Amino acid sequence: MPIYNGMLPAIDKAEVKRYAGLRHAEDFPQNYVDEACKEIQLLATPRGVYQEYDYDAETKTILSNPPLKIEGSIIEKHLEKSTKVYVLGVTVGEDVEIRSEQLFKQGNYTVGLLLDAAATTAVEQVADQVNEVINTIAKKQGYKATWRFSPGYGNWPLEIQPELAKIIKTELIGLQVTENYLLFPRKSVTAIIGLMPANEDIKTKRGCTSCSQQDCASRKLPEKATVNDQDRGEEDSSKTTADISGIAMKGHPTEWCFTWNILILGC
Repeated sequence: MPIYNGMLPAIDKAEVKRYAGLRHAEDFPQNYVDEACKEIQLLATPRGVYQEYDYDAETKTILSNPPLKIEGSIIEKHLEKSTKVYVLGVTVGEDVEIRSEQLFKQGNYTVGLLLDAAATTAVEQVADQVNEVINTIAKKQGYKATWRFSPGYGNWPLEIQPELAKIIKTELIGLQVTENYLLFPRKSVTAIIGLMPANEDIKTKRGCTSCSQQDCASRKLPEKATVNDQDRGEEDSSKTTADISGIAMKGHPTEWCFTWNILILGC
């Protein structure tokens, strides 16, 4: 079972601001974002695991041991031309989450929120790195790789998480699935990538392009969804850390409205 030990030489600050719901907050102090990225680089332990399996598109089954049937019309269509699949799992570890939670408990919501957003960005970057490794292998084998597709995206149920984790032995990187089918550590990703003949193509939409919320503050700019794109395909890329944390931020960066408190920066 291949293990990937990742690196985070840099964290995409534009993505951090997008996840934090700050994409349009042009006057937000950049040093807050810079410091959050630096701290996550120090705290994160980026690791991944991945495994290739044959895939029977007719029966929608990963030919693992035991075999794993795929259910969900969108994921089935996504893999309909694939003859092999790669299942992957990545994490940036638990320390980033512990630190973010400490900050929230201390009432330092601003830094806590940015750390959480930076950690989300970091785990996506690690997933991108593993994705690139798989794309390189696929190309050498004469295959074309689909974009990665995660449980919870479209109508692929989260209930498959334990079985996906089992066939790639995510415990090797400290990644577990809770009884509610969520990943732990929380800043983790599982996904599947299909491998199809190089002359094939797929039409399934990805990420923000498949979402009907056109006015979403974190919506990515429209892009053509092709299997050669290296961008993320997970549904959660359309959500901000503020959304996930239950924090509503308003207008000016020096005055943020939280669901449980009002924080004036600098006070």
